[in-house]
Amino acid sequence: MATGGAPGTEWKVMPMMSRTKGLAALIVVLGVVLAACSSGSAVLETVEPETAAETIVSDPETIVLDIRTPAEYEEGIIEGAINIDFYAPDFAAQLAQLDRNASYVVYCRSGNRSGEAMATFADLDFQQVSEIGGGIVNWYQDGLPIVLP
Repeated sequence: MATGGAPGTEWKVMPMMSRTKGLAALIVVLGVVLAACSSGSAVLETVEPETAAETIVSDPETIVLDIRTPAEYEEGIIEGAINIDFYAPDFAAQLAQLDRNASYVVYCRSGNRSGEAMATFADLDFQQVSEIGGGIVNWYQDGLPIVLP
């Protein structure tokens, strides 16, 4: 690494590889910022169970989606949840029939399927989707209510 400049004002020349990595990182950050700005007001996020519960209570228009299998759904749900099976061959087509401007809370058993489903919601231009981090397992462990469908 080369150094130079007047005494007390030393500067360092970064090796070419470091400059390239820095430039690549800057381009990635700018791309993410621009994508976020151009995506309008869409909010697709992972939230804690308590936050999801507050959303469901404070906004009665919120639609709760349970994307577990029908057998899992029958074991217990968040009250009012609609079942759309993540493993169904027409899962994306079923989501595409929903109002993309409505507010949704989505969950599965442990958060894996709902985490994967967030990409589908984004691809379909849904505007407001909150995924419950850790799924219904975390919901239950936090002492929140589960009912039979």
